[in-house]
Amino acid sequence: MMKRIFLTFTLMTLCGSCLLAQDTQQKPVPATTDDAGPQNSNQIDLPKKKEEAAPPPAPSEEKVANPGATYSLRVDVPIVNLDVSVVLDKNHQFVPGLKAPNFLVVEDGKEQDVTSLRMTKTPITAVMLLEFASTSWPFIQDMRNASQSFYRTLQPEDYVAVATYDMRTSILCDFTNNKDVIRESLDSLMIPGFSETNEFDALYETLDRLTRVEGRKYIVLISSGRDTFSKLTWDQMMKKIAATPDVTIFTISTGGLVRAMSSGSGPRHMDYLQADNEMKTIAAMTGGLHFQPTFQGELPDIFGQINESIRNQYVLTYKPTNTKNDGSYRKVKVYLVDNEGKPLRMQDEKGRPVKYSVIAKDGYKAKLPVE
Repeated sequence: MMKRIFLTFTLMTLCGSCLLAQDTQQKPVPATTDDAGPQNSNQIDLPKKKEEAAPPPAPSEEKVANPGATYSLRVDVPIVNLDVSVVLDKNHQFVPGLKAPNFLVVEDGKEQDVTSLRMTKTPITAVMLLEFASTSWPFIQDMRNASQSFYRTLQPEDYVAVATYDMRTSILCDFTNNKDVIRESLDSLMIPGFSETNEFDALYETLDRLTRVEGRKYIVLISSGRDTFSKLTWDQMMKKIAATPDVTIFTISTGGLVRAMSSGSGPRHMDYLQADNEMKTIAAMTGGLHFQPTFQGELPDIFGQINESIRNQYVLTYKPTNTKNDGSYRKVKVYLVDNEGKPLRMQDEKGRPVKYSVIAKDGYKAKLPVE
């Protein structure tokens, strides 16, 4: 019996020693520091997570100036598009029907091969200068009909200002391509205030304002042509016209039916004859056209001629012989030639020679090299 008790005590002692050794191996005593708080024997220490290396930087994306553009960033063979207008010197009318071989393009003294030719419609920048004076209702009605006919021919890219004059000049609307604004300006002309028609002063002021507008401008002058009270003289106004570049004036005389039905004599009739001559001179001096409609039905054809004269344009395309993209300025000259390469000669229906002008930019700036 004593042997059994001793053996049992011995086995329990050995098992306790094994459990103590096993517990000591599984629960190491953590190192303590002076500022360490009380340690919890039930705390589970997780192994520290290894610090992951920072990912390599993403490759920088290639910058594009305009992602929506249709042209390529790399241009092996540059192409030049050149806008050209050919007009008659006498009446500033556009010359249609020209072909690609009729155009000789010279860039920096070297001839270029025109690969294509097309026609396009160009927008206009114009001022409608309207006589709105208390003189005669048929003249005012003619002005209304003519201005509304011109307003209907406007395109979305056109910019037009509306101004009226009697004793002084009034601006109804500044340059705009909003046809509703132009229409409202014309509809606001209800009752004129004065009977004076100071055409010279009004035209001078309009030309002075247009000197601050770049590019080619047009004035559509719709009036009786009479001047009654201007401070400026005819010579002063003509000097102003001659000194103002890039302005073409189209003149339309009002009151044609009233004058046609009158006797055609007397001082009043002479005033209108002088006014018509002045309107013709103003238009001819600037390369414009003068019209004297009698009936309202003539107005669509009149403004059709005006649009034909100022909107049409040729677009030449060629590959320059100098293919360097060095950002240099290339001087360009455009000539008209016949089938034999000689200067093209134009004639009217009577066989008389007609002078013309080729209007184009004098050069362009080449592109810079693409990196």
